[in-house]
Amino acid sequence: MAVPLIQQARVGAYIMAQRFKGRKRFPLVLMLEPLFRCNLACHGCGKIAYPESVLDQRLSVADCLQAVEECGAPVVSIPGGEPLLHKEIEEIVAGIIAKRRFVYLCTNALLLEKRLDRFSPTPYLTFSVHLDGDRETHDKAVGQAGVFDRAVSAIRAARARGFRVNINCTLFDGYDVARLAEFISFACGELGVEGVTISPGFPYEAAPVKDRFLKRERTQALFRELLRQGRGKDWRFSQSTLFLDFLAGNQDYLCTPWGTPTRNVFGWQRPCYLLSDGYAQSFAELMETTDWDRYGHGRDPRCADCMMHCGYEPSAVEDTVAHPFKALTIYLKGAGL
Repeated sequence: MAVPLIQQARVGAYIMAQRFKGRKRFPLVLMLEPLFRCNLACHGCGKIAYPESVLDQRLSVADCLQAVEECGAPVVSIPGGEPLLHKEIEEIVAGIIAKRRFVYLCTNALLLEKRLDRFSPTPYLTFSVHLDGDRETHDKAVGQAGVFDRAVSAIRAARARGFRVNINCTLFDGYDVARLAEFISFACGELGVEGVTISPGFPYEAAPVKDRFLKRERTQALFRELLRQGRGKDWRFSQSTLFLDFLAGNQDYLCTPWGTPTRNVFGWQRPCYLLSDGYAQSFAELMETTDWDRYGHGRDPRCADCMMHCGYEPSAVEDTVAHPFKALTIYLKGAGL
């Protein structure tokens, strides 16, 4: 199972508690960016385009733990930049786990194998390794040869030591579905990762290259074909069945950007991880002063082609909790079919 039962139960109980309290907007996953600096220059990422003065900034351990407390989300995703470049990342992770939050440390894995000794296996920690496909596809996406092989080696080492590992795969236009299907089979089979987080790339404002991102209709067609090819195979996704069905065009959700709030070196980013319309100084300010109704497909032109998990997975998870039999039916039938 891609997501352990303890995590499913804790998240489900959290959602029910929020509903019992009458809260219509609440976070599920905190996107905690402790730095923007990275040791790669991927064509779909604009983080390293910041000036050196920004790339040198770091959130402190205290900053990170305060953000976790302010937000209260049961899951914390730590992207970047490359989090393993942060000299205090082990303390940050340990502090979050001590609060019984589930941590997904997102990494390109170039430093992972060397630094595994700094972490301890626990159900509360998952290394989420960025791989955008097979060797040729991924090395082209990150602009450097040999990265795929180093990431695969790190995954094997982490799995051998008992760590939870999943793969974070972003899709761009021009992908060959058959090759992508082979890659997912390789990841879930030979590599033995717990699951794959798969999402279409989004041409957000800071992205240096925008002509390789998927349009909404193309995203739906690609996922329908991909999920069709995966039928009957032992594929494991670190995502809800309803979100996968949404990607295939079978579910219609509104974006819920408050479900995955972002805290980085500038503050609390509004409205979401990919759009930046200013920053709040506290989580409460973010929630109370952001005009959430301005954003999403059909509202803001910048959101027209976005189907990213940071906006729509929370919507699908809430739908799953609200309509478990619907989710079970689609799970048994197969998402995207």
